[in-house]
Amino acid sequence: MTTATAADAPARSVQRSPLPAGLLGYIAATSWVHQLPLLALTVAVFLLEVVPLELQRRVVNDAVKHRQYSTVLVLCTAYAGAVILQGSIKLAVNIYRAWVGERAKRVLRQAVCVAAGTGARTADARGTAVSLVVAEVEPVGNFIGGAISEPLLQGGILVTVVVYVIHLDVWMGAAALTLFIPQMIFVPMMQRAMNRRTGVRVWLLRQIGTGLVAADRQREAIIAGEVPRIDRIFRINMHIFELKFTMNFLMNLCTHAQIIMALLLGSWRVLQGDLEIGGVVAFISGIGRLIDPWGDFVNYCRDLSVNSVKFKLLAAAVNDPDDTAAGALNWLHD
Repeated sequence: MTTATAADAPARSVQRSPLPAGLLGYIAATSWVHQLPLLALTVAVFLLEVVPLELQRRVVNDAVKHRQYSTVLVLCTAYAGAVILQGSIKLAVNIYRAWVGERAKRVLRQAVCVAAGTGARTADARGTAVSLVVAEVEPVGNFIGGAISEPLLQGGILVTVVVYVIHLDVWMGAAALTLFIPQMIFVPMMQRAMNRRTGVRVWLLRQIGTGLVAADRQREAIIAGEVPRIDRIFRINMHIFELKFTMNFLMNLCTHAQIIMALLLGSWRVLQGDLEIGGVVAFISGIGRLIDPWGDFVNYCRDLSVNSVKFKLLAAAVNDPDDTAAGALNWLHD
C-alpha cells in the first residue's frame, strides 16, 4: 500500500496543477531556479568570446613586425588557455541544459499519463495521448533546457563580437552589419509561414493517432481515412523543407557578402596605412564568429515559435483530455 501511494504521488501532483496555457509560463513555473545559474554560466561564455580574436590580432601583428618569438609563444599559450576555459564552461552549460530539458520531459509525460488515465475516454483522446507521449513532448522538453540561456548566449556573442569589430574599424563594421538588414526582413516572413504549417502538421498527426487507436474501425476504413492525411503531411513537410533550406541559402549568401566586403575595405585601408594586417585577420575571423550565433539565434526563434504552438496544443489536451475539438486549429488552408 505504501509503495502504491508513493508511486501515485507524482500523478496526483500533476493532476492538481493544470499546465499553463503558454510555453514561457510553464518554463517560469517549473525551471526558473535552474535557469538562473545557466544564465550566469552563459554570460561567462560570451564575455570570453572576443579574447581569442584579440589574441589572433596580436599574434599576427607581432609576427609581421618581427618581434621576439617568445611573445608569440606567450600569446598562443594564452589563446589555448582561453579556448579551454570557454569550452569547459560551454560543456557545463550543455550538460546542465540537457538535465533541465529531460526533467521537463519527465514532468510533461507524467501530466499526459495522468490526463489519459483520468479523463481520456474517447478514441480521439486516447490517440492524442499516444501522440503526446511518443512525439510531441520530446521537442518541447529539449527546447525548455535552453529556453532562457540560449538566446542570451547567442545574443551576447553577437553583441560582443559586433562591438569588437566596430572597435577595430568603424567603417568596415558598419558595412558588414548593413548586410544583416535583408535577413531581418526575409527571416521573420519565412518563419511565420513555417509556423502555420507546423501547427496543422501536429493536428494531423494527432488525427492519425486517433484513427489508429479507434478499436471499431476496419482495415479499409483506416486506409481510407488516414492515407489522405499522410499525403497532406508529406506536402506540408516538403513546404517546410523548401522554406527552411531557402532561408539557409539566403543567410549563407549574406554571410559571404560580409566577408567579401571585409576583404575589399580591409585591404584598401591596409594599403592606405589606416589599418594593420592583424586587424583584417581578426575582422574576418570575427565575421566568421557571427555566422554560428546568428544562425543559432534564428533557429532559436524558429524553435520558440514551433514549440509554443506544440505546447499550446499539448496543454489544451492535458487540461481537457476529452475536448478534441480544441486541437482543430485552422493553421493552414491548402
